[in-house]
Amino acid sequence: MLQLVDVGKKSIADYTSLASRGVMEEIRKLAEPLAGKRVLHLSATAFGGGVAEINYALVPLMKDVGLDVEWRIIKGDDEFFGVTKAIHNALQGDLHGLTTAQEDIFRRYNAMNAAEFEDDYDFVIVHDPQPAAMIDHFPETPASWIWRCHIDLSAPNHAVLDFLAASLERYDASIFHMPEYVPQHVALRQAFIWPPAIDPLTPKNMALSAEDASYVVDQFGIHLERPLLTQISRFDPWKDPLGVIDAYKLVKQTHPDVQLALVGSMAHDDPEGWDYYNRTVAHAAGDPDIFILSNLNNIGSVEVNAFQVHSFAVIQKSIREGFGLTVTEALWKARPTVGGRAGGIVAQIRDGETGWLVDSSVQCADACREILDGPAAAAARGRRGKEDVRQRLLMPRLLRDWLALFNRLDGNDLGETGLVTVATAASAR
Repeated sequence: MLQLVDVGKKSIADYTSLASRGVMEEIRKLAEPLAGKRVLHLSATAFGGGVAEINYALVPLMKDVGLDVEWRIIKGDDEFFGVTKAIHNALQGDLHGLTTAQEDIFRRYNAMNAAEFEDDYDFVIVHDPQPAAMIDHFPETPASWIWRCHIDLSAPNHAVLDFLAASLERYDASIFHMPEYVPQHVALRQAFIWPPAIDPLTPKNMALSAEDASYVVDQFGIHLERPLLTQISRFDPWKDPLGVIDAYKLVKQTHPDVQLALVGSMAHDDPEGWDYYNRTVAHAAGDPDIFILSNLNNIGSVEVNAFQVHSFAVIQKSIREGFGLTVTEALWKARPTVGGRAGGIVAQIRDGETGWLVDSSVQCADACREILDGPAAAAARGRRGKEDVRQRLLMPRLLRDWLALFNRLDGNDLGETGLVTVATAASAR
């Protein structure tokens, strides 16, 4: 059997004061006909990245409303995860394709994981490309299989996407963050659009006082009386930490007291992360006001929360971005937030109203200077950003969307919750 993840317990009732009464009532009605349905989440890792963070909240909430839910992790080693990282990069636009050997590795590990999978569920949710080909080994499955894509497919490497297409076309439904991510030449059966969400009750997102945040970041050498800029993300070329350092250096010319924290996590399914971590350290060139930290420095959820709360500005200068939950987290904390004009970030930040969207290190530096020079106006944008997250991007809304989809796939569409769909190559035929 594939490794089972222990997610603990959560109660949807605890979110009553945060979600609208309408959403909570929808959840109750949508859950009733699904009582006892067996649901499986399949993903590549139980820590590091947005998929894991979402599942630690979503899975126990699905259980709490009456479903029988499991979350299992596929098996793989550096050989496999090196290939899946190449696939991830290619789907986000990297021009490098896959060799025949890499394609064989991907198929072999998916077959190996399929051999340890018990096809005894009502709904199987496959997260991202790593386990996407497991479905090929269950042509007579009784389950509804759903592919949940968490990455930016707006400009994919078509050779790599074509390699995956035969598997993706088997899924009963596919879910994307944005309409632009739906690949139009792949004959997907159904495509649904909804954004991910954050859990406002986790240690990373719970209310944290400025005093407590200061106490935490002080432990890492941050000078409390000097302004701090922070980016929270993996060490990944698409997150552009080198460009963030370049922006910081520009800000430093006019605001010499400024500090920069680059805070990330090292996930076991991202072997490229160490290489880019080392490149980031080299690019910092020993600057004592740049703090490069990760889970290996005892950075956890509370520490991330503290860095976001304490920062004058939170940056997410991504070049490609599936959605960018770190942006959602910063907005939820009412922090002035600067995001790259990429992927799902543009669906979160209203430029000039709830934050800043930028296309270069120079623009990023200009936005940070504006925040440093006009803290009152920046704080007003931050407050508007928090309310936007409250309305659209909290966990109860995500649970509602999943329940609505399960009902539709089960032939029990209650018609009370609208699901955004996009025409696909298959539906156009």
